[in-house]
Amino acid sequence: MTPTALAPAVAQPGPKPRRVKLTDPAVGVWLAAAVVIVLGWLIVTLDGGSFFARANITTILSNCVALGLVAVGQSAVILTGSLDLSVAYLISLGTLVAAETMQDGSVVTGVLAVLALSVAVGLANGLIVTGLKVNAFIATLGTAFILRGWIEDNYTGPAGQVPASFRHLGYDRIGPVPVSVFLLAAVAAAVWFLTRRTRLGHHMYATGGDEHAARLSGVRTRRTVVVAHVICSLCVGAAALFLASRLGAGAPWAGTEARYDLESIAAVVLGGTALAGGRGGVAGTLGGVLILAVLDSVFNQLSVDPFFKNVVRGVVIIAAVALYARRGRKTA
Repeated sequence: MTPTALAPAVAQPGPKPRRVKLTDPAVGVWLAAAVVIVLGWLIVTLDGGSFFARANITTILSNCVALGLVAVGQSAVILTGSLDLSVAYLISLGTLVAAETMQDGSVVTGVLAVLALSVAVGLANGLIVTGLKVNAFIATLGTAFILRGWIEDNYTGPAGQVPASFRHLGYDRIGPVPVSVFLLAAVAAAVWFLTRRTRLGHHMYATGGDEHAARLSGVRTRRTVVVAHVICSLCVGAAALFLASRLGAGAPWAGTEARYDLESIAAVVLGGTALAGGRGGVAGTLGGVLILAVLDSVFNQLSVDPFFKNVVRGVVIIAAVALYARRGRKTA
């Protein structure tokens, strides 16, 4: 027997766990959110307000839910290099469908109707982008106009009514935490797992990073983009159900008044996801949503002029994107 055969086997080191770096966009945006919270608390306190009052915390978290659901869905579609501008009108139509269906039927029927509508719209957007080769900006903008036309032709104001049992989703809370936050957490966790831990998720990043190279590697890029649009619309449908529970009825202005189309894109970009696709994720997006919600709370407590509020939000978004671009050039 050779000496090597008698030697004990040496265990090979396994793969090193991925370290969390401060330069990661997701980490950076959460640190920025912490800074914004501290600064907001100081400013509101100096003005004589109470930033950490239970009512204010509940308001901030509630405002995070609808925008967070839309932004999580928008993250999925932007990762593939696409975009969805139809989300605001889909929310409005979703609240109307939910309220009218629940008024005449059951809550389950209303939920299924909204999810079916969401799948149909997401599928249409994906097929237009991939099948007809229409730019995502134009394709989803066209879908938005179609939904807007349907709403304006059939509704002049609020319609339908959701049952009291369904309104618990919008108003119940555990301490200062609304129960709807758990809906956001569940949806965000599902989309995070899908994008980070599944083959579909790897294909979404590959498609957004370089669609041509991904196609040559065997990735079905068209199907990936279509699925991403469906995921986005399902998240929007969840936001519509939440808003219907808050409003108690369907509202033609539910999505457009809050500008969820541009707000969701802003949250995604603020969270470090590249508009070109292939980089970013849900974790950073949630941090971006929190920053926007905290800024809105501070501005409302200080009674800041809406024009100045939009200026500050715009400066914050531009500064964040410029910082990400600078980091990208350094690491390239």
